[in-house]
Amino acid sequence: MRRTLEPIIREQPFFQGLEDRHIALVVGCAKNVRFEERHVIFREGEAANEFWLIREGLVSIEAIVPQKGPMIVQTVGAGEMLGWSWLFPPYNWHFQARTQTMTRALSFDGKCLRGKCEDDHDLGYELLKRFSRVLTERLEATRIQLLDVYGTSH
Repeated sequence: MRRTLEPIIREQPFFQGLEDRHIALVVGCAKNVRFEERHVIFREGEAANEFWLIREGLVSIEAIVPQKGPMIVQTVGAGEMLGWSWLFPPYNWHFQARTQTMTRALSFDGKCLRGKCEDDHDLGYELLKRFSRVLTERLEATRIQLLDVYGTSH
């Protein structure tokens, strides 16, 4: 008997409050994945057709700096989402993601969900609101990080 990911997805804060019919659509695009330590999940410039909800482990989001290599911009862990470029054309990654520890996650097929969002605009709006909140929080964290690095001391 095949177990469904529905109970696991339903308990995640990112998906809480999503209607049952929308949870069913999301579950249809999800699978469990596991990455070993130091695994590159995606690279800058590659096609962005997935996103992940981290269940266990740590993943660094890295910017590639010419002549210097990867620089960690942020780290995400259990309960956090990884990747939003699947949602916005031209659907290419703007950063690189690498696991810092063995990582377990739920992987969501972005093409599958984009199609379901086109068919059900209510689902698309709900996901867009949730990803916008994540994006805003991450941008604010980056702003604070930049203030720490480049802020003036008196």
